[in-house]
Amino acid sequence: MNAITEPVSRGSFSLAPQSLDEALRFAEVLAESSIIPKDFAKNPGNILVAIQWGMELGLQPMQAMQNIAVINGRPALWGDAVIALVRSSPLCEYVYETIDGDVATCRVKRRGEEEQLRTFSLADAKAAGLIGKQGPWTQYPRRMLQLRARAFALRDVFPDVLRGMPVAEEVMDMPKERDITPLSPKLEQDKPAYTDEQLAENLPKWRQAIEQSKTSPDHLINTISSKYVLSDEQIAQIKALDPIEGE
Repeated sequence: MNAITEPVSRGSFSLAPQSLDEALRFAEVLAESSIIPKDFAKNPGNILVAIQWGMELGLQPMQAMQNIAVINGRPALWGDAVIALVRSSPLCEYVYETIDGDVATCRVKRRGEEEQLRTFSLADAKAAGLIGKQGPWTQYPRRMLQLRARAFALRDVFPDVLRGMPVAEEVMDMPKERDITPLSPKLEQDKPAYTDEQLAENLPKWRQAIEQSKTSPDHLINTISSKYVLSDEQIAQIKALDPIEGE
């Protein structure tokens, strides 16, 4: 009689770093890999941030890198990872998604609370300027409706599970934030003086442009002053180019 062979128990190991030093070295190694998402290639800083976010969400490092995207400088979770995290949480009773015509619906229930429902329709997408946008909204509009309804429902009902992380598909559709920080004015001592020779050479051209209403003395002064230092006498000569100013 043949003896029953017990299955061999294979040991396993985790790549999750146990200290900041390990995390830094781990990020540096991964940054040189050719099989990681492009947002992380040659960028150990982004990898370190993704690992930290993954730990907050309960994701292993490699899961974090596959499911966290860096969009416009912001980390965000892909929609499929969002629903996976919520469904794996003991706080979630169910998540049901349907698409009826041009309306996507996501019904979710958190344990101990009433069911919540969120929808996103084709009309909503049109109002948001998403229809006809190059990319997924043109190729897979129904799928994008589904992901929007999902994002609204899960972010509203399970913000603690998602730790406030935005959903990547939403962030991708947001306009890039414009930097409104005023530029530091160039110090006067860093600007060269505008020479009288330069002024004499340009005065005839400027006079003609002013007569043709293509520019004005103030516009010329502001433009030149952004790069050069004008003397009071030079400013007076430019202002005199305007017949009204010269009277």
